[in-house]
Amino acid sequence: MAPESPNANGNASNLPYESDFLDSFSLLNSEKAVKEIVEQPLVEGIEDNLVEFSEAMRTVGKALRRAAEGKASAQAEASEWKRKYELERQRNLQLENKVLTSVDLYNNRTEKKFENSEQRLEPMLEANEQPPTYRGKNGIYSHEVLWDKEQNSYPNARSKLIRKASFKLHWSCNGEKNDQHKRDVVSFEKGNITTAERSSKQICLKWESPPQTVLILTKPNSISVKVVCAEIVRWLREKKLNIYVEPRVRTELLTESSYYSFVQTWKDGDGVLHLHEKVDFIVTLGGDGTVLWAASLFKGPVPPIVPFSMGSLGFMTPFHSEQYRECLKSILQGPISITLRNRLQCHVIREAAKNEYETEEPILVLNEVTIDRGISSFLTNLECYCDNSFVTCVQGDGLILSTTSGSTAYSLAAGGSMVHPQVPGILFTPICPHSLSFRPLILPEYVTLRIQVPFNSRGHAWASFDGKDRKQLAPGDALVCSMSVWPVPTACRGDSTNDFLHSIHDGLHWNLRKTQSFDGPRET
Repeated sequence: MAPESPNANGNASNLPYESDFLDSFSLLNSEKAVKEIVEQPLVEGIEDNLVEFSEAMRTVGKALRRAAEGKASAQAEASEWKRKYELERQRNLQLENKVLTSVDLYNNRTEKKFENSEQRLEPMLEANEQPPTYRGKNGIYSHEVLWDKEQNSYPNARSKLIRKASFKLHWSCNGEKNDQHKRDVVSFEKGNITTAERSSKQICLKWESPPQTVLILTKPNSISVKVVCAEIVRWLREKKLNIYVEPRVRTELLTESSYYSFVQTWKDGDGVLHLHEKVDFIVTLGGDGTVLWAASLFKGPVPPIVPFSMGSLGFMTPFHSEQYRECLKSILQGPISITLRNRLQCHVIREAAKNEYETEEPILVLNEVTIDRGISSFLTNLECYCDNSFVTCVQGDGLILSTTSGSTAYSLAAGGSMVHPQVPGILFTPICPHSLSFRPLILPEYVTLRIQVPFNSRGHAWASFDGKDRKQLAPGDALVCSMSVWPVPTACRGDSTNDFLHSIHDGLHWNLRKTQSFDGPRET
């Protein structure tokens, strides 16, 4: 028997539907009660807490929506830049393969072919025809036969040929010379891994044919440099060498005397592009800036540079101008020790670029490329990638990407390490970072770095290359840097390590301190 339910009069009732009716009535009464409670004035303080809670929830909702939108935007941006990076990487690989292929093809030619080509040139010269050249694009090849276009008469066909001096490089250590290049840095013998003793060897240059043409570059607006330049030109003329100078220098020499009419120069940009085909070595009179200027003239291979110190510090200028006769005589005779200074190849990729062909002309730097905030008062915001890996986000005054030769320049002033110039690496040095834990890095030379200005950056960034050629980087633009295949060979006074240590001792007074007195307390 079902339990009895009380009715409105307190009596029991056995109607089957009365229980459901009473349950609905109770629920209705409960909703009315809740409504009455809500409509009643709240206790003081509860209403304020509820308002704050609702505002906080709305804020959280907005933040979550922004995060979702930002994540989607970041993923789209990352995929786009990954595509651009792959295009740039393929372009660099194609360029490297093209250069290596042209060099290999040239190395397969024999000396006999060049001798036969010289014999075929003589009748062409008598007929006033243009002789052919044997070179690859931007190649600097030994035994290259060149035509002196400035000569208009041909009394002696053999005298009209300019044969570029040939040379080869070899490793030397402790006075011992080895003509074979040791390409294997790591050897595997009997299952054991050992490293070859390559870092202790010095690179030497040996002329296989005497040099005939020299390029002289000078620091402008210096009386002492002009005097030394005139003396060196006269001395080299006595040695029967062909001499090239800049148009400015040739004008200065002719103003002094018509004797210097034999000095040659170039007239336009095309003449500069073909300098490496004519010049056997370069003489610079000035400081490190003059060496940087000499390197910037050559977009491809660079002839050996003999730098004379007539500047301020001179980290790359070991030779003294007072001893130019002895120095140049040893250079002409050879062999000479050289330092191969690596250069960075930089590409600016604009946000609107559709493919790798829309990148700007590559820029080669010997010291460093700097990305800073320019005249903006905001912090620089830069996203940094190494190959396919995210490195960090730079927030500060900027970033320096330096070669090891530039480690004693701007990078040193920003707190970077001093590195031997023949150590293969790229210095990653922040400029005044707004962080206590941001320390400089040294990355291997084979990586490709990409510095990108994000779309949410508050301002533009500015890139400068060896202190000049500033370019603006807008949000979405990027700068891609990798090691160039064309180093800058500079002659050494002693050897590479000895010159480097002398430069930091004499130029920076590195670790200069009074010696501790010997008459203090001693251990017993």
